[in-house]
Amino acid sequence: MSTDKNYQVVIIGYGGMGSYHGQLIEEVERIQLSGVYDIVDYRMDLARSRGYHTYESMEAVLSDDSVDIVLIATPNEVHKELSIKALRAGKHVICEKPVTITSRDLTEIMQVAQEEKRIFMVHQNRRWDEDYLIVKELINKKVIGEVFHIESRVHGANGIPGDWRQLKANGGGMLLDWGVHLLDQLLQLTDSKTSHVAASLSTVLGNEVDDGFSTHIRFRNGLTALIEVGTTNYIKLPRWYVKGTEGTAIIRDWDLSGEIVKTNSNSVKMEPLPIQAGNGLTKTMAPPSEESTLRLPLEKPEIKPQGFYLNFIDVIEGAAEPFIRNEEVFRVMQLIEAIFEAAETQSVVQLDL
Repeated sequence: MSTDKNYQVVIIGYGGMGSYHGQLIEEVERIQLSGVYDIVDYRMDLARSRGYHTYESMEAVLSDDSVDIVLIATPNEVHKELSIKALRAGKHVICEKPVTITSRDLTEIMQVAQEEKRIFMVHQNRRWDEDYLIVKELINKKVIGEVFHIESRVHGANGIPGDWRQLKANGGGMLLDWGVHLLDQLLQLTDSKTSHVAASLSTVLGNEVDDGFSTHIRFRNGLTALIEVGTTNYIKLPRWYVKGTEGTAIIRDWDLSGEIVKTNSNSVKMEPLPIQAGNGLTKTMAPPSEESTLRLPLEKPEIKPQGFYLNFIDVIEGAAEPFIRNEEVFRVMQLIEAIFEAAETQSVVQLDL
């Protein structure tokens, strides 16, 4: 049942995402940031400089009865340990992505959350990205007919960030870092199960983890997807390229530049005129006439990232279902494991997921 209770949250790990959470939480009415804990001294100093209370240890956080929620924003390999400790101490838990390094670890956390009757939710924040929401909406409304192919990618040229993300023991690499976002988005765009997966990992920068990857995924309903992350791309390919039976949509980057081109059902279908293509002529690759197509702008959605925290409160109080279900996150982790397997074995992995 919903109440007027204000919830106290402590952030564990005050790096980039930890400080980002701190900024967002300050705008949420019913959650108060009661403190921060990090094993790195300068991050504790930074938290204090911003007026936050700092805890001397994780044990001090867990023994504080006033703390309702523990938010974990540490390197990936300790997510499981810290989540279970917090749940056993009677705290609700928000965990950064990737939730764990393996799907089995997530299963253990889910079991403890059930035993302790506490809420555990993963912060898959890219479900609130405007570009993704535009694609989701055009698929749901069948703006370009039935979508049969999706390309989703992020490209940069700065390599892997120079910290723990370069280390395998910490759960580094781009598949776990960025792939977890793109795959989570993809699985939200269709109700179909997967059929099979092929993949390759890039290690051109010489790190012990992947600096990028490319995976081809086929779903049982016939939908295909190309998901790609690159950190050595000085010229980016489009963020989204979506093909439907009645048109195509492109979103070039996070600035939301792009367009939708679709069939004009009110026009008379005309045979395309041949064009000069290199040393030959082609009708097949000739552009459709202007009369036979419509060009539509992308509709920008309204989003409120703070909605994640409000939903978390509602779930605690039994007033709502979670926006991000642990079963959905588990499916993403299984898909990541299949991609690693496909890349390592250089084979197509059958996957009924």
